[in-house]
Amino acid sequence: MKQLTHRILLLTSIVFLFQACKSDDTEEPGLQTGSTFTQAQILSQTIIQNPSGFSPLASSLIMSTAIPTRATIRVVGKNGPNSDVVKEFPGFRTGHNLTILGLYGGYNNTVELTLHDESGNDLGTSAINLETAPLIADLPANIVINTNKAAKKEGMTLVSYFGHNGNQSPQRPFIFDEFGDIRWYLTFETSNALNNLFYDNGIERLANGNWYFGDRSSGRIYEVNMLGETINTWDLPGYSFHHQVLEKPNGNFIVTVNKNGLSTVEDHIIEIDRQTKQIVNEWDFRQSLEQTRFAMTQDQVDWFHINAVEYDGSDNTIIVSGRTQGLVKVNDQNEVVWIMGPHKDWGTSGNGVDLNTKLLTPLNSAGQAITNQSILDGSENDPSFEWNWYQHAPQVLSSNDIMLFDNGDNRNFSGTGSYSRAVHYQVDQTNMTIQQIWQYGKERGQSTYSRIVSDIDYDFMTNHVFFSPGAVINNGNYGKVVELNYSTKEVVFEATIFPPIAVFNITFHRTERLSLYPPEN
Repeated sequence: MKQLTHRILLLTSIVFLFQACKSDDTEEPGLQTGSTFTQAQILSQTIIQNPSGFSPLASSLIMSTAIPTRATIRVVGKNGPNSDVVKEFPGFRTGHNLTILGLYGGYNNTVELTLHDESGNDLGTSAINLETAPLIADLPANIVINTNKAAKKEGMTLVSYFGHNGNQSPQRPFIFDEFGDIRWYLTFETSNALNNLFYDNGIERLANGNWYFGDRSSGRIYEVNMLGETINTWDLPGYSFHHQVLEKPNGNFIVTVNKNGLSTVEDHIIEIDRQTKQIVNEWDFRQSLEQTRFAMTQDQVDWFHINAVEYDGSDNTIIVSGRTQGLVKVNDQNEVVWIMGPHKDWGTSGNGVDLNTKLLTPLNSAGQAITNQSILDGSENDPSFEWNWYQHAPQVLSSNDIMLFDNGDNRNFSGTGSYSRAVHYQVDQTNMTIQQIWQYGKERGQSTYSRIVSDIDYDFMTNHVFFSPGAVINNGNYGKVVELNYSTKEVVFEATIFPPIAVFNITFHRTERLSLYPPEN
């Protein structure tokens, strides 16, 4: 309650007593001139700004009406109708608790409330002013929108922001609109549980519309709503969180973890039953892979460095990105199905399997097997095929198709190729082959080269790719979100995010285009 009371703006003086058939134009307290309510009787209205204390650009509107009504909220944007945030709340009721999202920081926001009755009549509109505090200094100093075309996918952009010096917490996700204005963020510095939040890869939206993320500091998985209120938590007994938690189609969580008491790190994955909160499976990559393969790293402790996991529902497997080994597909018995990555120096797994039999053979653009050992091992590239180097963020497009962010760190074991790519591979699991189908990013060189972190997303509805290098060091420090048409490679939207000067060199780990309000279930 302490966090609630010191951040509340209680408009207790705003009590609207409208006669059901009121027809005069008398201005009521708290309403701007021009309120058009003529039939609805608003018995009480209270606005609570930042009710949890963790979501400064969100508010709650609590209201009672004399008859059942349905409400629509509009936050009037700075940049015309395309910057408005409109939410039509479902259902008719006399008691309303409406979440207002999309406010600007350090601004006197205008919020319009429209009510409708069960007969479909528009009962009128009132306007409310909400003045917000300035954005906290840790948020980006500048977001530059380089292109802004009507072809972009609708919605706003979620950024799982690092945005702080390496010693500072908590991490703070934010959402910005197509004009580069931040319209929502979370900051947990006053939270007893999350004041040192380190979500690593970041936050994502659950099927139920809430956010979920892991926290390395507290060692838990969290579910929170748009107001930043904690809805549920899951403990990880015997393990500690790093990088990612993934919601499976059945609701369970797949979590990348360290297993306590071992001399190695970032080489285990567990599955948590969402309902019982029990651990129901474990993948130990010391057994399924070769712990002593040092072709891409000399680190004997963090030898695999799992940075992402993706679920493949076509055969109930997981695809795991090990930054310093490659992309690996395993079944739920921890058996390797295939390995995607340079062939150099693979040997025998911890449980005795010859891993050379699990390596995918690359095909050229003509569909012919590449036999050049230098290309297979990774020291050279074929004109139509390059391996994934220290990759992140794999996405399953179909049972045979995978897209990922190819960081390009130490490319060809020489480090001479300073470029990152979004790359689409097609895998033939029966014949154990891989073919490069599409790529973007090589042509942009160092301007989008990020040797660490970063994200890609393919959107099936628009046929667009979101290419998001998160730690570009090129005449400054920034992250980019590049939205392009897959077929034409035309860039339809591009944002460059500049964090404050003197921050850690990672701007973000992941981004996502989504609606500000979660979809109705």
